[in-house]
Amino acid sequence: MHNIPRQPGALALVGMPGSGKTVCAEHLMRRGFFSLRFGAVVVDEVLRRGLDVNPASERVVREELRARHGMAAMAAISLPKLKAALADGRNIIIDGLYSFSEYQLLDHELGAPLLLVAVAAPRHLRYERLSQRLIRPLSAAEARERDIREIEYLEKGGPIAMADYTLLNDKTPDDLLRRLENLLGDLSFEP
Repeated sequence: MHNIPRQPGALALVGMPGSGKTVCAEHLMRRGFFSLRFGAVVVDEVLRRGLDVNPASERVVREELRARHGMAAMAAISLPKLKAALADGRNIIIDGLYSFSEYQLLDHELGAPLLLVAVAAPRHLRYERLSQRLIRPLSAAEARERDIREIEYLEKGGPIAMADYTLLNDKTPDDLLRRLENLLGDLSFEP
């Protein structure tokens, strides 16, 4: 088991769409963690370009950013904000680290402990959750297409496979948050 030193560090949440990463990140943000969602880098750029925020425009922007900055684009773009939070003595929660390249960049450049926490849920539950969410709902076919695209083109499997810990999210959000709190207690990881 990893014990986080009393210096600031980062937890990066990894997992497939609909697994519960954002539920965990929002909980930790309410507890005082500095929160950064890698997907927000894409949404911010979509808005800056005056495009509609939807899966198609997000995909175009995401792919352009990665073509320009490499597969570690979101981590590279976010690194100054992450380092500033650490310099302020804050622990970080990263919602949605996608690629193995992002993990490698942060592992080498962050200058603080970095733990990967995979949030896992059965595919049928993830698809049901994705179809019911208020922002950017996806049909089962769209969710499956997104899964395949993220595995094939975004190196998403690597960080999940390299996770230091895995939280199973096959029940309620409260159950997931209890599991998260138990993990944080085991790690002595506080905001």
